[in-house]
Amino acid sequence: MVTVTRKDDKESLENMIRRFNRRVQQAGTIAIIRNGRYFSKPETRSARRKSAIIRNERKQQKFQQLRRGR
Repeated sequence: MVTVTRKDDKESLENMIRRFNRRVQQAGTIAIIRNGRYFSKPETRSARRKSAIIRNERKQQKFQQLRRGR
């Protein structure tokens, strides 16, 4: 859990919020929450492998089209 307290009585609220946001980003809290936002069934090993192969083939095709100038 990320906690932020005022450094002194003169620190403004905007500065404290800015420090809080920076700490939350560095901790990766937002990314963890976004990844767990929706439930998805765990894929089998073969399904992950197939999707990785398809993804790599599409990436190669896109790269080759860029090289050809399309």
